[in-house]
Amino acid sequence: MQTTKMTCGTALMGALLVLNLASATDSQPEPAPAAMSAIPSPEMEGNFTLGTNYLNAPELTVREDVQKGSVHAFTMESADSKFYPGVAKNQTNTVPYQRGVWVYVPGQYVPGTPAPFIVIQDGKGYTNRIPVILDNLIADHRLPVMIAVMINSGGGDGQGSERGLEYDTVSDKYTRFIEAEVLPKIEKDYNVKFTTDPEGRATMGGSSGAACAFTMAWFHPDLYRRVLSYSGTFVNQQWPTNAESPHGAWEYHEHLIPQSDARPLRVWLQVGEKDNGNQRDEASLHNWVLANQRMAAVLKAKGYHYQYVFCEGAGHVDRKAVGETLPEALLWLWRGYPVK
Repeated sequence: MQTTKMTCGTALMGALLVLNLASATDSQPEPAPAAMSAIPSPEMEGNFTLGTNYLNAPELTVREDVQKGSVHAFTMESADSKFYPGVAKNQTNTVPYQRGVWVYVPGQYVPGTPAPFIVIQDGKGYTNRIPVILDNLIADHRLPVMIAVMINSGGGDGQGSERGLEYDTVSDKYTRFIEAEVLPKIEKDYNVKFTTDPEGRATMGGSSGAACAFTMAWFHPDLYRRVLSYSGTFVNQQWPTNAESPHGAWEYHEHLIPQSDARPLRVWLQVGEKDNGNQRDEASLHNWVLANQRMAAVLKAKGYHYQYVFCEGAGHVDRKAVGETLPEALLWLWRGYPVK
């Protein structure tokens, strides 16, 4: 697996990454490429390494000269959901929850017209960044006039939680929930219309939210074809267990992607050097660094459009690394889509 060095860092770490991935995929290491001094551009594909001096991209700065979008917030009650009424507390009762949703609508949007959009898991964590980035990139005609649906899970984390059930399950249930219960409500309440063109539909998330984003596109490339993943939990977090995917999201790089025809997906991946489980062995099925290396390798082997960024010194969904890379990641993600 070829890894392009973007900034200063240890050559040894890069070599270890290459050797680990080569072992995982039974391929030989490729020659180390020349060093580069900036984050990968939207025109580039493949594997890249960033150094440790992470600074917010200029697109995260609020500009007075651009048209501002609006953000609408609302709450969804678990009692109203046919898909996720709450994790069972016992055989007869479930634990209720509330789900927060924030919808960014650009100032340039014409009410009622079909628009491209992105669904962002763990959405509240992006409400201070996504609107600013989209305001700037849409105003500069670098991204299409697009809507962002920033949606929270039902809460908790890990196996046994509502969030874990929604995000770590390897099935199309969460996608069907978004299509049936979330998007129609937004269209009705805010006079927007989401495009039905799968090329105009993207998903995004960090950690289990990233695995969820990939799952949405994997099971429904007829609905979503663009995926942005930070520290993707492509490990065995699934609960309850599923005989069709016994290793949870680890199955993507272990079996599902290698053994399936390539889907028409475009995938941006990131992982941190100090990400979760980075010292754990393969048998644990809980090493996020190894899992994301494997994802990049199998996507490459199957001929997918992908960009993989390894961030030296970064932790799990590292806020500084996200701040530096997110605008360029979005530009890469939407490459090829018409910008008016």
